[in-house]
Amino acid sequence: MEFGRVDPSILKDIDFTLPPDTALTASVLTAAKGTGKLEAHVGCAKWGRKEWVGQIYPPKTKDANFLDEYVKHFDSIELNATFYQTYGPDTIAKWADKAKPNPGFKFCPKFSQSISHIRRLKNAEEITTQFYNGIMAFGDKLGPLFLQLSDNFAPKSYPELKAYLEHLPHDVPVFVEVRHKEWFNTAGKENDIFKLLHDLNMGAVITDASGRRDCVHMNLPTPHAFIRFVGNSLDATDYRRIDDWVARIKKWTDEGLQSLWFFMHQHDERYSPELADYTVKEINKALGLDIMRPKFLPPPPTQGGLF
Repeated sequence: MEFGRVDPSILKDIDFTLPPDTALTASVLTAAKGTGKLEAHVGCAKWGRKEWVGQIYPPKTKDANFLDEYVKHFDSIELNATFYQTYGPDTIAKWADKAKPNPGFKFCPKFSQSISHIRRLKNAEEITTQFYNGIMAFGDKLGPLFLQLSDNFAPKSYPELKAYLEHLPHDVPVFVEVRHKEWFNTAGKENDIFKLLHDLNMGAVITDASGRRDCVHMNLPTPHAFIRFVGNSLDATDYRRIDDWVARIKKWTDEGLQSLWFFMHQHDERYSPELADYTVKEINKALGLDIMRPKFLPPPPTQGGLF
């Protein structure tokens, strides 16, 4: 993942402090307090990582079996594959079948780029219908969906966004990720993105990336959190940032958070399982949960040489 990437030499100079909760977040959580136990999931963005062969996937695992192995280690996936291609029900059903050994596993599909980036939400009814027709084949393996808007999709396009979101089906939860800097200055205005999401009962994605601290907006329009964390190859700051997130998630849970979807990204994805494991361990400890942790293979034996 390249979004928010910075030169490693400046990591020590970045203020990674999580901003305070907004008034919207406080009011939403207060209204939800006492309505149910937290549902928590931690996963990665893709299952097809060759770097994980020999790490969490057995040696010589074939590409076709990566998903079979992934579901042994994680209970969810931020499904970026659906961003690049619209899959039909047959393919989706095969993926769902592979996840059956993990009863609580959820797929969280990303809306097609044809909808969000190419058509920019306009005249997208047909492709949206195709997208939903495909993902509904996940059945009980379907988690929330997320719509990621491009960096240049600005608040001037608020009318198109509002019209598109208003016509989406209401039976599957949707989270929206905005990236243009101006979206984070619309509070109280007619194009207030987070008020719109609250009114539509839709969530807001929070993306924590080193070079885009504005995207850590801390707005929860619903009592559900969808966090995309972008680390830096297990730099020391990665662990401090995760510790801060665990503390904030604990606070939110005490105040009324109902679900957590936390997805790990690294600019070098070989490191995602290790930081995801740390994240799960700390969340489980802080909240008394039992989220599944990835299981790492032992390192290969060293070869002794003869002199």
